[in-house]
Amino acid sequence: MTVRNKAYIAGAWEHPTRLAPDKTTPQLHAECAAGALADAGLSVTDVDGYFCAGDAPGFGGLSMIDYLGLNVRHTDSTETGGSSYILHVGHAAQAIAAGKCRVALITLAGRPRSEPFRRFPGGAPEAPFEGWVGMSTHNSYGMCAARHMHEFGTTAEQLAWIKVAASHHAQHNPHAMLRDVVSVDDVLASPMISDPLHRLDCCVVSDGGGALLVVAPEIARELKRPLVAVRGAGEAVKGPQGGRNLDLTTSAAAVSGPTAFAEAGVTPADIKYASIYDSFTITVLIQLEDLGFCAKGEGGRFVADGNLISGTGKLPFNTDGGGLCNNHPTNRGGITKVIEAVRQLRGEAHPAVQVPNCDLAVATGIGGSLGARHGAATLIMERQ
Repeated sequence: MTVRNKAYIAGAWEHPTRLAPDKTTPQLHAECAAGALADAGLSVTDVDGYFCAGDAPGFGGLSMIDYLGLNVRHTDSTETGGSSYILHVGHAAQAIAAGKCRVALITLAGRPRSEPFRRFPGGAPEAPFEGWVGMSTHNSYGMCAARHMHEFGTTAEQLAWIKVAASHHAQHNPHAMLRDVVSVDDVLASPMISDPLHRLDCCVVSDGGGALLVVAPEIARELKRPLVAVRGAGEAVKGPQGGRNLDLTTSAAAVSGPTAFAEAGVTPADIKYASIYDSFTITVLIQLEDLGFCAKGEGGRFVADGNLISGTGKLPFNTDGGGLCNNHPTNRGGITKVIEAVRQLRGEAHPAVQVPNCDLAVATGIGGSLGARHGAATLIMERQ
């Protein structure tokens, strides 16, 4: 079964807060849901499918369905870290195509700035083998960056251009956490976090969230909103497999990307705008290669000299400022990637960064740890 043009994104809303000490996580979920419903022109009684991931409190979907007052006939709580919400758009499109629901709500919310960071539950089979050596998110991604530099000659200056592009876009976003434009030298002068990644190579930590509404075609055509079709979707999981698959320069997007492009019937050259998960600058570079925007090893040259800046470069990316400058709610940035892609396709991005005649966009994300086990999800969207 293909999802091509079988479902449309009718509602997209990003919570404006980046610090929410006076709100609960369920409250943020509810506010995001209300925002997406208002954006689409639908009500809570229209929702018959609900999608969430590990950020949903309590018993996940069970708790949130009750808290939000939903009456659903389909639910999905697939967990692939920050890529979950891109994956959920594909799953929602599949459910709609199969007749399981007609209006699917996807929410994300959390408060990592306002409350102590909670580690994932123990018992992971890899924990006894990796925890003792100090494996962390930062040094996992730093390890990937170091390997990419070793194999392909990628430089810290080239990685810095990704942050520079994000900052050029964030200056136009009143909600962005970091709105100052930075230079390559600024990135390289920031403190080293995990060699070769500097502080400005890392994403922000923010409270907040977002929500999406994926609907059946007949409902989308009744709403007074621009039509944004789900044209293709792909997902994949990659891990070290006990040491048998230790390619640190290739992500699971090398599978999810081609799958999505094949279903959509388009190529990377057709894409007008790209939302690329940017937990770190190296995350962007590797995904660009794996999706086919450039050859493996050519990512450094591809991102350099402003090639990702809207109005200047060949491939405008993350025009809201992305996770590097704008928002990385509850340490999971996938949903914001879809939200900004929808804005671009609708022509609703900030005028300074709006891509002219933007009719085809990609959103892609990595969840988990790029240097270890992770999931990837890729979504192709089209304005009709």
